[in-house]
Amino acid sequence: MATKTAEDFQKPEDSSYDIKDSRELRIMLFGKSNDKKSALEKLLVGKKESKGFGGKQSGSASGERNRKPPTVVKTPNIFSLPVEALFKEMKSCVSLCPPGPNVLLLLVKPSDFTEENRQTLNLVLSLFGQDAFNHSIIIRTHNEEGNNSVDKLIEESKQRQQFINFDRKDSFSDSSELMEEMNEIVSKNWGEYLMLKEEAKPNLKSSLNLVLCGRRGAEKTSAAKAILGQTELHSASNSSECVKHQGEVCGRWVSLVELPALYGKPQEAVMEESFKCISLCDPEGVHAFILVLPVAPLTDEDKGELETIQDTFSSRVNDFTMILFTVDSDLTDPAAENILNTDQDIQKLLQTFRQRHVVLNIKDKQQITKMFEVVDKISDATNKPHCYTKTTFLHAQMDKVLQQDKSIQMQHDELEKLKTNMMTCDEVEGKRLRLSQDCADWEDWLWKELYRKYDFRKRQVYSCIKSNISHTIL
Repeated sequence: MATKTAEDFQKPEDSSYDIKDSRELRIMLFGKSNDKKSALEKLLVGKKESKGFGGKQSGSASGERNRKPPTVVKTPNIFSLPVEALFKEMKSCVSLCPPGPNVLLLLVKPSDFTEENRQTLNLVLSLFGQDAFNHSIIIRTHNEEGNNSVDKLIEESKQRQQFINFDRKDSFSDSSELMEEMNEIVSKNWGEYLMLKEEAKPNLKSSLNLVLCGRRGAEKTSAAKAILGQTELHSASNSSECVKHQGEVCGRWVSLVELPALYGKPQEAVMEESFKCISLCDPEGVHAFILVLPVAPLTDEDKGELETIQDTFSSRVNDFTMILFTVDSDLTDPAAENILNTDQDIQKLLQTFRQRHVVLNIKDKQQITKMFEVVDKISDATNKPHCYTKTTFLHAQMDKVLQQDKSIQMQHDELEKLKTNMMTCDEVEGKRLRLSQDCADWEDWLWKELYRKYDFRKRQVYSCIKSNISHTIL
């Protein structure tokens, strides 16, 4: 338990408070909107300004309300901070309300609060130990209908919630009711306050961003549940959209993005979802792409999906990819081992990804630790960047454009050579007569001959060639 009572607290030599200070309100505010946090601070302490800390959007203020001098600390927007910075920021905020906060106010705009926000907030509160929600109250900043994520947060906070109308001039009455509930929390918790768990600090440093890819959506969702150890995961409203899950696994904070199947989709949709997938792993990027496959021979759809992924993300994605073979039986099943060891397509795939793979039983999940070991080897490799980022993705698209331009130029050069060496009309007419049974029209034969020799992939090149040659020989 990461809480202490007033009796456990030893008064420092330079401190001006004593044991009875444990009954005072030391309030920490969490939320996205700094304006709303400042407005609530003003309501609680009755002061217009607060002192800042380290140039951040955090600060504390004290005032007199209900005969108790509350101290209010505004935290920065935790939802925009990288995971690695959270512990340092929380430590700075806790130092502004020694010996530690005894009330946490969680400001939420229901229509703007997502499941990812809830999981991030849970991560931050976990730094204070398992009793953090015993000190929490949800502050709804807008009187609007919530969602499942807001409902879960209210349930975790023991149904303690308040609505404060910041637009109303007499909102002091709202804060008076809030004061009563905060005093009640302090009384029920016997004056205990929250402290940071130092052991939580190393866990945050080893966060991971992973992308699950592959043709089969059900297998990817089952893999996500197995990796995160969660029986229920929120899903996207559309199966063709990216969805992000988060959770703590083996002492690490893991973000999992399910990339929808790309094979067979319009190029615009492929690019949109691929870029969104990378963006969901900002700012650090993707540590590893995990190709989820069953232990079975590869289908044409599986091969098409892999080709689409490699074409979209470029060959650079191979350096960040591993295979997760999923089974629901014994890992030592001879049939499964036989497929992995003898199937030529699978052997070729393993060679492409330098044998990086794990076989996972989605029921007992014993290989999760081994999977993370493979992921660490990918991200720790010294011959490539640490992560696949948006910059990597954009460079890949630039390379594709340059390659296409080069291909078009080569086809143009071949066209000029073809026009120079074009057969005479008499030769064409003679061949037309000889091949009349196979080709009813001499121009059809000519185009068949051209397509047999040259692969014109670009529609615009095709049109250019057709008009130029038709003009030349007719």
